Amino acid sequence: MSDIGSGDESGQKYHVQGMDGNGGDFGDPGQSSGQQTEQELATKMLQIQSKRFYLDVKQNRRGRFIKVAEIGADGRRSQIFLALSTAAEFRDHLSTFSDYYASLGPPNPESVPEDGKLKSEMMIKDNRRYYLDLKENARGRFLRVSQTITRGGPRSQIAIPAQGMIEFRDALTDLLEEFGTNDGGFKGELPEGRHMKVDNKNFYFDIGQNNRGIYMRISEVKSNFRTAITVPEKCWSRFRDILTDYCDKMKKSSDTPITAETNLQTSNSLK
Repeated sequence: MSDIGSGDESGQKYHVQGMDGNGGDFGDPGQSSGQQTEQELATKMLQIQSKRFYLDVKQNRRGRFIKVAEIGADGRRSQIFLALSTAAEFRDHLSTFSDYYASLGPPNPESVPEDGKLKSEMMIKDNRRYYLDLKENARGRFLRVSQTITRGGPRSQIAIPAQGMIEFRDALTDLLEEFGTNDGGFKGELPEGRHMKVDNKNFYFDIGQNNRGIYMRISEVKSNFRTAITVPEKCWSRFRDILTDYCDKMKKSSDTPITAETNLQTSNSLK
């Protein structure tokens, strides 16, 4: 199957309220709705040839983003996520691609590049890259938009028929005029890092922020060894409660008086 009409995953057709699955950090597919509160602010539906596209403006505690879902004629679907600032950049690229498409003239199979690409651009937002490729194949011309994550993970993509790029751009413009291009999210000053030394180990606590939100990186450093874990801000309280629980249990255990009965029980348990 060609890019036009193809999708990354099969499933039920999109409902007006939004596709099943959550947008996560502005867009971490696969995170369940119970893990993070998400609000849908607006939605637009476009019918372009045999495809439906849903543009949903969503908001969670990390900020606002647009989820773009493509539903093919066979019900297959794919989706990408755009921060509002990235959506504005994409809107501008759509104008450029539309102008270029209008200048091409009728398709000529003999003049199409081997990979089918007629024009390409790239957008970068934090750890995400978006590849925009105006392509041509036996089914026609289309704009393929691929989203990748630099740390790895599946590639997601949609394919917009070339004839619908202007309509798609206008729909994005309407949403951006209503909601702006500010991604929102946390804007305050992050706490300074902390350091702690225990025996021959050093522990560093560093607070950072990326498009996924605020996090704490805890690094353990020795002379020839370094390792780290990253704890999302949304679970700091739970992380603290677990540590506190262990501290309380160890304190109670150390405060328990040693008696003859206790020694006898310990001795019997070792037999």
